Amino acid sequence: MFIYIRKKTIGILLGCVVLIFACLFIYEAMFNFSVTVSTEITNWGLSFRENGKTPVGNASARALKEYNAYYVGKDDLKDIYLTFDAGFENGFTPSILDVLKKHEIKAAFFLVGHYLEEEPELVKRMVEEGHIVGNHTYNHPDMSKISDVESFKKELISLEELYKQITGLDMPKYYRPPQGKFNEDNLIMAKDLGYKTIFWSLAYVDWYNDKQPTKEHAFSKLLPRTHPGAVILLHSTSKTNSEILDELITKWKEAGYSFKTLDDLTGM
Repeated sequence: MFIYIRKKTIGILLGCVVLIFACLFIYEAMFNFSVTVSTEITNWGLSFRENGKTPVGNASARALKEYNAYYVGKDDLKDIYLTFDAGFENGFTPSILDVLKKHEIKAAFFLVGHYLEEEPELVKRMVEEGHIVGNHTYNHPDMSKISDVESFKKELISLEELYKQITGLDMPKYYRPPQGKFNEDNLIMAKDLGYKTIFWSLAYVDWYNDKQPTKEHAFSKLLPRTHPGAVILLHSTSKTNSEILDELITKWKEAGYSFKTLDDLTGM
């Protein structure tokens, strides 16, 4: 009788151990959910499940880090990483730079070839005032459709060379895929070129010139969703962004947020 009970107990314990390991395996697989295979197009996407909390990306922070890619900082620190994208100059960047200077914030500007060609003085000002100028490719193509290394490399290296002609400096190795379109091969190629791929954890529809959001709409989209470690994407072509930035930054500071750089995010 004693032996039977003991065997039964051992059997139950072994069953529990197997169940625990099975659960851990499933959790690990989900936690490390990677990007889609290289033949499939992936649009960077976010799911906001709770205001003030880190949104869930369609690839986890842990999985992305294997490719030197990032979309969010630590969720236990009230840090913000402010970034801007620009395919052209719309007349608002000088005022945006003025606001950043006023608040002593160093941001990142992801620019394309057209911008560097047309606005070298603004690019120089960004660098002189301590901002990072990141690589948004030369021609702003859908990079997920580029499968060969040489074509991918040309998009990034061409911008690097133009940046060096303008500033005399090597371009910081930060890359943002145009429109957030990428695939696994893209991430690998960027990493092999020494780049860190930077996505985002907070943005809103601010890029239509003829349909600019109101101040109230912008605040309703940005403020409730701000979260610790937020990598925020704004377009410097937006008239609304140029008008609200001072107040927006003030509100973030009042909420206890500090501003860090991409070097802080990636541990450079």
